[in-house]
Amino acid sequence: MSNKLIKIIICCVLLSAVATVNAAAPSVKARLDSTNILMGKLTTLHLEVTQDKGKPGAFPIFAGQNGESGYVGVCGDSVELRTSYTRDTVDLGSGRLQINYSVPVQSFDSGFYQLPQFVYVSGNDTARSNVVSLKVVPVNVAADAKISDYADVAEPEGKSIFDALPDWLYNYWWLILILLLVIAGIFWGYKRYKEKGFILPKKPEPLPYDVAMKELSKLRGLNLWEKGEEKEYFTRLTDILRVYLDKRFGINALEMTTPQILEKLNENVAIRDKENYVRRILDTADFVKFAKVRPLAADNIAAFDNAMRFVEETKPTPEEIEAYKAAVEASRSGKKSVVNTAANKAKGKNKTAKKRIVKKGGKR
Repeated sequence: MSNKLIKIIICCVLLSAVATVNAAAPSVKARLDSTNILMGKLTTLHLEVTQDKGKPGAFPIFAGQNGESGYVGVCGDSVELRTSYTRDTVDLGSGRLQINYSVPVQSFDSGFYQLPQFVYVSGNDTARSNVVSLKVVPVNVAADAKISDYADVAEPEGKSIFDALPDWLYNYWWLILILLLVIAGIFWGYKRYKEKGFILPKKPEPLPYDVAMKELSKLRGLNLWEKGEEKEYFTRLTDILRVYLDKRFGINALEMTTPQILEKLNENVAIRDKENYVRRILDTADFVKFAKVRPLAADNIAAFDNAMRFVEETKPTPEEIEAYKAAVEASRSGKKSVVNTAANKAKGKNKTAKKRIVKKGGKR
C-alpha cells in the first residue's frame, strides 16, 4: 500500500473522530446548594446541561407550565420545584454549549427524599441526570416560642371591607339573611294577629242575597221535581230559604218550625208584608215531607217562584250592602267602634252617614 493511500485513510479516520466528538449526545448533572434544609425554607437545584449548538432542548417536567400553580411537585408532592427558575448559557467552543438551570426547591413535609432523575430531551437525544438527595428538618416550635426569621403575614392586595368580616358571615350570609327574614315575618304575623285577629285577610263573605240566588239557580238546574223527587226538591228549597232568613234578617229559621218562622216574620216590620210568600212555600213543603202528598207541577213552580220573589223583594239596598261589608270587616278586626258605626248605618240612625249618601247620590 502506497504512502499516499495510507495518508488518505488516516485523514478520513481523524475527520470521522472529530465528527463523532462534535455530534456527542447531551449530558445532565444535578446538584443541590444544600442537602439539608429547614421545613419551609428554600434551596436551589442546579441542573448543568451540556449539548451541541443549534439543537434546542428542554426538561419535559417543566414543559406546559403556565404559572398558575407556580410549582411542580415531586416525591409525592412533598417537594416543590418552582417554575420561576432561571437559565443562563455558556459557550464551551467546538460547537458545544453549557446551559445552567437554577431551580428553587422548597418542602413543607419533613423527611428524607431522593429526587428523581431529571430527563432532558434535545431532538432525538435524551439525557438523564444523576440522583440527588434532600433532607428536610422539621421545625420544633414550643407553644410560647417567639416566631422569628419568617416574614410577617402580608396584607391582601385590593383589600376591601369584606376582608374584615368573619369567614362564617362571609360564607353563609345568604342563610343568615333567610333566618332574619323568617324572624321578621314571624314578628310581623304575631303583631298583625294581635291587632286584627288574623294574619292574612280572609276572602270576603258573599252577601246572603247572592248566596240565595246562586243556590236557587243551582236547584232549578237539577230538575228534581221533574224526575219525581218532590221531597228532595222541597227540602232543598226550604233549606235555601231558612239560610237566607238567618243570614239576612237574623232569624234562626234552621232551628224553628213553620209557625215559629211565620211568627218571627210578623214581628219584623220590614218584611211583614212578605210573610205570605214564605207561608205558601212552607205549607206546601210540610205536606210533601210529612203528609207524603205529591204536589202538582203548578205547585212546584209556584213554590219556586214565591222563593224567588221573596229573595228579590228583600234584596238589600246599596246602603245596607255597604253597612253589611263594614260590619263584616269590623267583626274581623275586632274594633267595636266600627261595628257600632256599621249598625247605625244599617238602621239609618247615623246622621253623618245619611248626609254623605245624600251628598253623593243626590235626593233620596
